[in-house]
Parts: sequence; structure tokens; C-alpha cells
Amino acid sequence: MLSAVGLAVLVAVVSGATLVDLDRETAGILLNETAVGIAWKVRIGALLGALAVAALVRSPSPRLWMYLGASATALGTLAWGGHAAAAEGTFGTFDLASDILHLLAAGVWVGALFALVLLLFSSTIRTSRNQLRLAHRSLDGFSKIGTIVVAVLTLTGLFNGWRRIGPAHLLSLPNSPYGQLLLIKLVLFGLMLALASLNRFRLTPALARGLDAAGNIPTVASLRTSLALETGAAVAILALVAWFGTLEPPIPTG
Repeated sequence: MLSAVGLAVLVAVVSGATLVDLDRETAGILLNETAVGIAWKVRIGALLGALAVAALVRSPSPRLWMYLGASATALGTLAWGGHAAAAEGTFGTFDLASDILHLLAAGVWVGALFALVLLLFSSTIRTSRNQLRLAHRSLDGFSKIGTIVVAVLTLTGLFNGWRRIGPAHLLSLPNSPYGQLLLIKLVLFGLMLALASLNRFRLTPALARGLDAAGNIPTVASLRTSLALETGAAVAILALVAWFGTLEPPIPTG
């Protein structure tokens, strides 16, 4: 539904029409003759494929792999709606590849956060040692994958920053709306890294020690607070990216 609304807004902007009076010819050209339109059709196909998997596939392992392929495809197509799609030549290819990797890594992190929040905020987790063990295995497992995710986000973020900003414009970032929003994003990313490190090196081991000890079930209050803050920062970053993605970077793409 959001993809459909996004397409309608794009057609309205391109054609100069209103949302209630869209130009079908412009919509057809956009869908069939531009990279953004073709990427949109691939995304819709991938999302419909995910819905079909949900309705038809019952075997857990194939279902998860099909979900993974469909969701990764849908997420990767969003790169064609950003600044990287305007670049040409060899660097344009690198731009798109970097944006796709950045999107996929961010999707893994944000998706894991929401899954962990569902686990830790379950109403029965305080009384169920088995559910706490599941939460610990999930937290411990993601902490290893998270290292790769952070590395990919950092490397692709540095490349994207070099392509969009360049060393000569670093000091002038606070003087433009794009730069101001980017700096806020970096601060929130730093907060997410700090909270992720707290979870991995302190709170998750503390949960494990509590599970190994006899007696009372260990508290999860600190983990809940940390995960809630980290998830809130992730949502704020997504909102900022949507915002400054509409602004012109210091170095025009092309």
C-alpha cells in the first residue's frame, strides 16, 4: 500500500497533477521506461511473492528462505529511489551496490530489533525460564551477526559520504539542512552502537548468568530499556533518511 501511494505521489510530482487527477500516460512512461518504475514493479512482485509464501508455504525452513529472498529483493529496490540512482558510469554502479548493501544491513539490524522487542516485552517472559533462554539465544546469536552488520553499514556509509559530501564539505555540514540531518543521524547511529555494545558485553552475559543460577528468574528490565531506546533510535534514523533523501547533497549526484 505504501509503495502504491509513493508511486502516485511521484507521478503527481512529475506530471504536475494532483493525486486525484493523475496522468495515466505519465504513469505508464514512469513504470515502463525508467529505472525507478522498473524497480517499483520488481518491488511489488517481491512483496506479492512474500504474501504468497505466507498463504501457501507451510514448511518452516523453505518458508523462511523464501521470505528472505523476497524481502531482500523488495528492500534492495529502494536504492533506485535515492541519490545513487542518478549517478552514471562505473561510480554509478558502485553507488547502487553500496546503497543496496547499506539497505540490506540496516534491514537486518532493524528487523532483529523488532523481533527482540517482541520477545523481551512478552507478558509471560518474567515467569518463563524457557522463554528467557530463547531470548538469550536470540540476543547472543544476533550479537555475532551484528558485528558484520555494523561493518557493512560503516564501510558503505563512508563510501556514500565520500560520494555525496566529499572531504572539502565536511566542515560546512552544519550550514545546510542536508548536513544538519546527516549529523543528527550519525549521533543516533552512535547511540545505537553504544546500546548494542551494552547489550552484547554486559546485559546479555548478565542474563546468561541469571539463567545459570538457581532460584529467581533474572530480571529483564535493563534489556527492555536498552532495546526500546535502540529501536527508537532506529525508527528516528529511518525518518531522517526519508527526509534528507529529498534534499540535495553538497556534491550533486551524477
